[in-house]
Amino acid sequence: MAWIELIAAGLFEFVWATCMKMSDGFSRLSWTLATFATMALSVGLLALATKQLSLSLAYPIWTGIGAVGSVLIGALVFKDQIAPWTWVFIALLIVAIVGIKVTSGE
Repeated sequence: MAWIELIAAGLFEFVWATCMKMSDGFSRLSWTLATFATMALSVGLLALATKQLSLSLAYPIWTGIGAVGSVLIGALVFKDQIAPWTWVFIALLIVAIVGIKVTSGE
């Protein structure tokens, strides 16, 4: 169950970042409220996951899912221009996340 909580927390990590972008500097109330709601869900689920998983495992995976997800949303939804080398580093980030999981022993 902790892994489901952690993955959901990571997904909400980039959802709140997307909502924050959509809030236009917190000037659009509905997106601002969505930002804070999804932020609370993300951190709350991370807190639940860390009851069973070590912080040294859960936190980097949470932030990694959020970082990769934010780049993908930026590219796909907001049409951000991502340099080819950036994609290489995103791939390395994914490798690092998997590496942290595989070597953690959890």
